[in-house]
Amino acid sequence: MSAVGKVSRVVPSSIGKLKELSWVNLEINQLQGLEFMNNLKNGTNLQKLSVASNQLEGEIPNSFGNFSVKLQVLYLGSNRLSGRFPPGIANLHYLSGLALESNCFTGPIPDWLGNLKTLQSQISLLEEALLDSNHFYAHIPRGLESLKVLQVLNISNNNLHGNIPREIFSIPTTRVVELSSNRLDGPLPIEMGNAKQLQSLHKKLGSAQLSHNLLSGSIPKSIGGLQDLQQLDLSFNNLEGEVPEIGIFSNITAVRIAGNTGLCGGAAMLQLPPCSSRRPSSTKHMVSVVLKVVIPFACIVSLAMGISALLFWRKRNERKSMSLTSFGRKFSKVSFNDLASATDGFSTYNLIGRGRYSSVYKGRLLQYGNVVAVKVFSLQTRGSQKSFITECHALRNVRHRNLVPILTACSSIDSKGDVFKALVYEFMSQGDLHMILYSTQNDENNSALIQIALAQRLSIVVDVAAALEYLHHNNQGTIVHCDLKPGNILLDDNMIAHVGDFGLARFKVDCTVSSSGDSTISSAINGTIGYVAPEYAAGGEVSTYGDVYSCGIVLFEIFLRKRPTDDMFKDGLNIATFVEMNFPDRISQVVDPELLENQNGISHETLVDMKEKDLECLHSVLNIGLCCTKPSPYERMDMREVAARLRKIKAAHLSSN
Repeated sequence: MSAVGKVSRVVPSSIGKLKELSWVNLEINQLQGLEFMNNLKNGTNLQKLSVASNQLEGEIPNSFGNFSVKLQVLYLGSNRLSGRFPPGIANLHYLSGLALESNCFTGPIPDWLGNLKTLQSQISLLEEALLDSNHFYAHIPRGLESLKVLQVLNISNNNLHGNIPREIFSIPTTRVVELSSNRLDGPLPIEMGNAKQLQSLHKKLGSAQLSHNLLSGSIPKSIGGLQDLQQLDLSFNNLEGEVPEIGIFSNITAVRIAGNTGLCGGAAMLQLPPCSSRRPSSTKHMVSVVLKVVIPFACIVSLAMGISALLFWRKRNERKSMSLTSFGRKFSKVSFNDLASATDGFSTYNLIGRGRYSSVYKGRLLQYGNVVAVKVFSLQTRGSQKSFITECHALRNVRHRNLVPILTACSSIDSKGDVFKALVYEFMSQGDLHMILYSTQNDENNSALIQIALAQRLSIVVDVAAALEYLHHNNQGTIVHCDLKPGNILLDDNMIAHVGDFGLARFKVDCTVSSSGDSTISSAINGTIGYVAPEYAAGGEVSTYGDVYSCGIVLFEIFLRKRPTDDMFKDGLNIATFVEMNFPDRISQVVDPELLENQNGISHETLVDMKEKDLECLHSVLNIGLCCTKPSPYERMDMREVAARLRKIKAAHLSSN
């Protein structure tokens, strides 16, 4: 039986009476509820079941293990299924194709993965086992060598840690192994270089496979001897040592190793630094002398000169800004007088925003295209100095179309002889998202911004997700924003969203959360109430999943036009639980009514019937918000998956209109 795109909401219970049914394909519908699984257990001849790309949510019932022992293919991908996968699947001895990708499954990858009799796919284009893009954690289970005919294994985009089991590369039929975006550590298995059958170590469309982990040690030279290896991506790990020059390593388009600062040598086209040779003992002695004597002496002299220079500079009323080479790129100099003149003496007329540690003024600097935003730090406020340094650090090397572009910085002395610090940004003409969401019709200056179409809101949330994806996974190291909210999201002339204000950011935090909640930085988060992840309030540690939670809250606010601090949210009810309570059947009652009104005067009731595609879009978007705001960080998506899903929803919405 095949009903792709033809079934809405609920599978009839009568399906359980079709005992001779061998094939059920209900992909790409709007199915809800899992009761049909209990009904299907009576189908003793069922061989294939596919309910991928629906709206199924909740935990798989334990009765799942009572399905027909003849079941060979099971596709449950792209739903919202959660919890631990029932161990009863181990009873399905003839299962040959398994797809659980893009759900919210959690817990360790079950041990049954190594106990299935024959895990391969009899579908010519889907010879794989897909468990990617979930929230599985702990180690990859041992015993995978029992999967004698496995060809493709994809467990990327989870929270797995520990070493890569060498058994993965001992399976004679394996062609594709996808382990990227986890927390796997330790060395690359030597067996990897012996996997003669391996053809690809990349995700779909050539994206990374072993990237964004914590792998260490050297790259086995034997990998270069794999003649059939077509693509290899080991980028953004902790690998070190000399890169082989043979085989795939001589093809710059087939190998990716960026983000491993300890690598050296290799083919010239890789542009790695040369590997240093061993120093003779006499050289080591000289180096020791330099380290113990010369350098400390130089530091003392430098410190004395620095103190003298500082005392001299503070006597001057006017001073050009420092070089700010710590930003990682060269900025032209700007002085206190330049900024004071640009903002009419920092007049209240030019004041466009005020925060905890700073005030923002609109100004005019001809060298930066006329209109700019000048962020002046209130250094008398405790924490503002740290906020300035943090924001400088965050913006040092990052560049992205959805981050507020920094133009220059000023660390100088003002007209009173006091320390002055400011950052200069591109001016965002449309203001911040909070202002746009809550501007009133009586405000003549903003009347054109009140109507925000569904497509525009989609674009904004896609832009925000893209910015966070970059911050969490860029090649300069992980940055956790820690204070994402509409007031920190600015929009330019084209209504493109830009994330700004990095005064509370944290750096070099692990991109994922381990099963024990380990992280590299403890949280003393001073984020904004309503947007802060619950684990921070409980003293938990900073991780990128805190930003994911905030992104989900902002997403809800964009489409509901309700603040998370609204008076209605009390007594345990928050904006996330409010959406969950009304999802999926009553989403038309909770989203911003403007999204379901017709600009040509069509009634709300008529519009709901006419715009089913818009409601489907809203359903998909709010579903992502729910996955982002799970109480436990282990159960949330990461920003790569959030951004990818939102881009897909936006593309589908635009194509349908």
